[in-house]
Amino acid sequence: MKLATALSERADLQRRIAELGSRLNNNAKVQEGEKPAEDPKALLKELDECLRRLEELVARINKTNNAAGSGDLSITDLIARRDCLRERIRIMRDFLNTSSEKVTRYSKAEIKILSTVSVTELQKQVDGYSRQLRETDELIQELNWTTELI
Repeated sequence: MKLATALSERADLQRRIAELGSRLNNNAKVQEGEKPAEDPKALLKELDECLRRLEELVARINKTNNAAGSGDLSITDLIARRDCLRERIRIMRDFLNTSSEKVTRYSKAEIKILSTVSVTELQKQVDGYSRQLRETDELIQELNWTTELI
């Protein structure tokens, strides 16, 4: 099984587990004399099976991510880099938006508000980080589709 297939199955299991949790809550209580719409014991059994499979998959995905990679970087290293690049870009874009907002003055007597940074220079940095993010994400996707799950 390829790593990408395991990641897809993991996502499906996570959605299914969340759905089972909701279904269990919906069938936790009934009015006296009534029966639940679904058997909680059957739902608990299904939940147990899904969680067992998820645990197995996550362990295998983590082992694969630590063992496989590109150059000196494991997939885990690349994922950490990607996540930090995303956060850096998000924060820098918010900062850029705030820095580049125009402050309208109604008269020359009002205080002039200026940006504390060069918006153009900062935008070039964000563009560079965005390129790095795209390249890192593409490398991770390539590795996901070419790496066999351990």
